[in-house]
Amino acid sequence: MSAPIMKKVKGAGVKINLAMWEGSLGPILCVHGITANCRCWDVLADVLAPEYQILAMDLRGRGRSEKPAKGYSLETHLRDMNALMDDLGIDRAVVMGHSLGAFIGLAFAAQYPQRVDRLILVDGGGDLSKEQMDNVFQGIKPALDRLTMVFPSVSDYLTAMKQATYIQPWSAEIEGYYRYEIESTEGGVCTNIHPSRIAEEANNIRKVKSAAFYSQVRCPVLVLRAPQGLFSDDDILLPEDVLDRMVREIPDARRFDVDGMNHYGIVFQPHEARNQAIREFLKGL
Repeated sequence: MSAPIMKKVKGAGVKINLAMWEGSLGPILCVHGITANCRCWDVLADVLAPEYQILAMDLRGRGRSEKPAKGYSLETHLRDMNALMDDLGIDRAVVMGHSLGAFIGLAFAAQYPQRVDRLILVDGGGDLSKEQMDNVFQGIKPALDRLTMVFPSVSDYLTAMKQATYIQPWSAEIEGYYRYEIESTEGGVCTNIHPSRIAEEANNIRKVKSAAFYSQVRCPVLVLRAPQGLFSDDDILLPEDVLDRMVREIPDARRFDVDGMNHYGIVFQPHEARNQAIREFLKGL
């Protein structure tokens, strides 16, 4: 696994941190989930670089990007992405988003079509009913709960994370992901993500009707689905009816089910069929 280069770039009034893997083709701009960080892409970066340049951003409020007290919405993330592409001198990119990042990527492709070559939606971006969204937020509750916890040491933090059933099997990449989010606080260590930012984000994403973006997407789209959901069949991010609508209403969309994977494993675990589906989709860039 090659370590990324870390770089600060201009967002929309904030500094955005990027993890960069150099490559001769690309770039692929990667957008993580609601409580994640740029290092969730390490496994896929190892697959795609150095053929493609990988740019994995820390969303504002996460990782090592700046963390304003307010301003956590789809619109601000889109402005951050547009600004960072300007700052890097990138006219067009492939956009790949996981979970919340898939919603952001979908909206970016709809509102900035001139900037997106292709779009990869990784287990997200579907137009969920209120009940389906409630099930999803119940499913990510363990990930949300960790934001309020203080642990005596880094070792204690990692031990607690290793006990999470949804992120198994544990790996060096997963450990690196969690180490990246740890910071010192009174009484020990905690995540560097403030719960109030995520609460604002969650409230705003519930208001988004992603189906409104479907017909506006002009680039080819690959939707990767995790059949095992988060913890159960009730918290699948892309239920069949939701995914069918996406593929039907997005003008040039195709699906690929990443067999055996849950919502986290789809990015954190090795999976050759997933890798091949992405490579095939990117051919000809």
